[in-house]
Amino acid sequence: MITLQRILSHIRRAANIYKMIEDGDKIAVGVSAGKDSLTLLCGLARFRLFSPEKFEIVAVTIDSGFDNFDLSGVKKLCADLNVEYCVIPANIKQIVFDIRKEKNPCALCSKLMHGALNKAAKNLGCNKVALAHHLDDAVETFMLNLIYESRIGAFSPVTELDRSELTLIRPLIYAPEKEINSFAKNHNLPVISGVCPADKKTKREEVKILLGDLSKKYSNFKYNIFSALEKAELDGYINPKK
Repeated sequence: MITLQRILSHIRRAANIYKMIEDGDKIAVGVSAGKDSLTLLCGLARFRLFSPEKFEIVAVTIDSGFDNFDLSGVKKLCADLNVEYCVIPANIKQIVFDIRKEKNPCALCSKLMHGALNKAAKNLGCNKVALAHHLDDAVETFMLNLIYESRIGAFSPVTELDRSELTLIRPLIYAPEKEINSFAKNHNLPVISGVCPADKKTKREEVKILLGDLSKKYSNFKYNIFSALEKAELDGYINPKK
């Protein structure tokens, strides 16, 4: 069983290596109500209690307008964790699926969601936004860029957004998805899934299946890719610092 201490070890490692969190930070934690973001919320809520850097967190959910999006469980979790919770209504579902009728909706939906989250973070007085991307997400993004865009690249654990003066951080970057799945299940987190009509029908899902098949044949395949990405990131070959 994956414990909170295991999740905290990943967060601590990422925070130390990439200097993600500093004294006085106010961090907006993007909470989609999926397993990843709820695990991140639990981890950061605990981490703030003993971190040498003193920081605040506020949970933020962008309500995109999908049906069956009951946030009562998330609200209770935030109350139990003593975390401020803000829900921001947005008409993203209407724009993406009803007006634009996007056949490949993920890119536009992600852009609108992140824009709304960053705006909410600024309005709440936050200087950082924590996203729940994990180890598997990093590897999948690398493969997506390689297969579909003919380029080598992945997201950075820490990204400075010059226009909004916000910093994006990804404290779960060292956490494998299987550990997050286990933690969310064993701790009965109020996960909401399957509300998007594109769920499980994306190119990312195809790449996830491909990586799963390759990992069966080459046991360390996924972790070797991540290790190579980490080295390239730290050496400045991917996402070079200005």
